[in-house]
Amino acid sequence: MKRKVLLIYTGGTIGMEKDYETGSLRAFDFGNIFEKMPEMKLMECEVFVHPFSKPLDSSDMGPEEWKIIANYIHKNYNAYDGFLVLHGTDTMSYTASALSFMLKGLRKPVILTGSQLPIGDLRTDAKENLLTSLYYASLYENDEAVIQEVAIYFEYKLLRGNRTLKYSAEYFDAYSSPNYPMLGQSGVHLNIIKDNLYRCDPKVEFHVDDYVSEDILFWRIFPGMHLSHFKEIPKMKVLILQVFGSGTIFSTEKTQQTLQEIRNNGTEIVVVSQCISGGISFGKYENSNIFSKIGAISGKDITAESAITKAMHLINNPKYPESFADNFTKSLCGEITD
Repeated sequence: MKRKVLLIYTGGTIGMEKDYETGSLRAFDFGNIFEKMPEMKLMECEVFVHPFSKPLDSSDMGPEEWKIIANYIHKNYNAYDGFLVLHGTDTMSYTASALSFMLKGLRKPVILTGSQLPIGDLRTDAKENLLTSLYYASLYENDEAVIQEVAIYFEYKLLRGNRTLKYSAEYFDAYSSPNYPMLGQSGVHLNIIKDNLYRCDPKVEFHVDDYVSEDILFWRIFPGMHLSHFKEIPKMKVLILQVFGSGTIFSTEKTQQTLQEIRNNGTEIVVVSQCISGGISFGKYENSNIFSKIGAISGKDITAESAITKAMHLINNPKYPESFADNFTKSLCGEITD
């Protein structure tokens, strides 16, 4: 019996084709994907397509769209063996991270993919990404899904979604997972590295928690910036500071005073690194001690995309009884290294 995969098309480059008379790109009706890619009919799984009524550029994807996807998966969870979300590449890591926090007790694959070139382009990477993603979304052993988490497949690599970032707007190999190894890699054989796969708490039944707060601010620290600007910003619930190296900032009395005032106003401060690889380590350098003094939270080796969506999901979420700091510093679904 063939596995059933629900393909959710949200928009993005993968759903475009070139009008060779005008040279411009246009969206095509994704309901006709089987005509565009007849090889999909040869797959060892049944594919069912659910396109967004209006395809969206990935820059238009946000909390409301994350909720729509999460709840649609929840609605159809028992009817399908796996889920494939086609998405624009620019914000795919944000959506993958957000879904990883929303889909609790997930025991089926949720794969996101897209492409750098439209599916109708002669040199497109869309077809390989789409076909192999379908394989991963339908991969079962002993009647159990091999992948039981939210992942991104792109250019022969299967990566944990909440560990990814898009590092190239030019190359087909556009995604990186700098602080966590690959889940799998496709070549002549479809490989899975089982030791790297995530498994949720077996006591947790599948459900969706689509709580999202948008009272989050992300700020990259740079040499010479005036932190006094923070006082002019309306109160936010969480301030995520992307700082130097393993957690340093210009260590002046004014810096500490400004950040302490923000903390005193009830704002949580999370610290993440500007470095793609590695993470935050308070106390390693003297200029990181300021964060311990003001009660900031270490983001450890989390990506910026995951830190933002995790903070949006956690802050003031009534379903998390512990403090924001306690919840943020623990691994909820493999997004940080404990």
